[in-house]
Amino acid sequence: MPALKKIVVKDFRNIEFQELSFSPNVNCISGNNGEGKTNLMDAIYYLSMTKSAFPAPDRYNFRYRTEGFTVAGTYAMENGLESRVSIQVKEGEKKLIRDDKPCPRLGEHIGLLPVVMVSPGDIGLVNESGEERRRLSNAVLSQMDREYLAAVQSYNRLLQQRNKILKDFQADGSLLDVLDERMAPLAERISGSRRRFAEDMKPIVGEYYRLISGGGESVSISYKADAFRPNHEKDFLLHYTSSGPQRDDFLFTMDGHPIRRAGSQGQQKSFLVALKFAQYEIMKRSYGFAPMLLLDDVFDKLDYTRISNLISMVAGQDFGQIFITDTDQERLRGIVDRLTEDRAYFETRKGAFTRAD
Repeated sequence: MPALKKIVVKDFRNIEFQELSFSPNVNCISGNNGEGKTNLMDAIYYLSMTKSAFPAPDRYNFRYRTEGFTVAGTYAMENGLESRVSIQVKEGEKKLIRDDKPCPRLGEHIGLLPVVMVSPGDIGLVNESGEERRRLSNAVLSQMDREYLAAVQSYNRLLQQRNKILKDFQADGSLLDVLDERMAPLAERISGSRRRFAEDMKPIVGEYYRLISGGGESVSISYKADAFRPNHEKDFLLHYTSSGPQRDDFLFTMDGHPIRRAGSQGQQKSFLVALKFAQYEIMKRSYGFAPMLLLDDVFDKLDYTRISNLISMVAGQDFGQIFITDTDQERLRGIVDRLTEDRAYFETRKGAFTRAD
């Protein structure tokens, strides 16, 4: 399985310049809130996905008073060789170089370095719009299925064209017919993959939630498709495309009720961790090896029993390289030292990281 041996980060958020070497097993980053732990995790995520784990334009990742950033990593690959990846981002321009060769199509890189990230921002999956839940399904499926990624990219391009016609009052029904004919099979391909994703995730989410929470309430996940049925008259009145996978959603429930209403903070956090671990399990089955796992402040809002269950679960399965952040260094050491001797500790302050073994 790919493991990140070294990372170099320049001008990424509050990280001016940092070069770090990692353990192939467990890596722990401690520090107060706002010091840079999440920024390092996001830089690692960026190397895999060519974008941030958080929905914001790239310019928000530029360090203050800079005009871009660079993230580079050296990986130990499955075949025993090393692979080097570098991504340089400037306003309006993104360059990816892999093993000293330019990679002009970013989509070709996604899925080569599989990754799953769990962060406090995941709470948006519960209490925000369906866009957040669609982003989750896209992040998983795009890494495992190149055809799905291509379908989403093509559909979104055509959707932009269609919405522009609707907004500009260009009452050209024949042009819309051409776009509709091209969008329909793409929408069907996207919806079919998302439906299977929800079906595959459902039992695994339930089992992981049981392991983390110790039983009690039951949780579930289901898919709510919005079939692409273009209505020219309606869409011209609304000035946007009113149906299609851009309006899909996933329903998260606890004992049959929406989890955003029925679940406590701890229950919601346990569900979100279970959701991401189910994502991890599905990707592991698809790849035949474990993805990289990024656990950012995962212990927040979990009681000691749930934390112990979570760590026992990680220790008891075939997990790959793991990165964990926490504000409490002693808690982190107390947990990880019981798991393995092959680990590395780092402390962060104002975007600077030091080895603390």
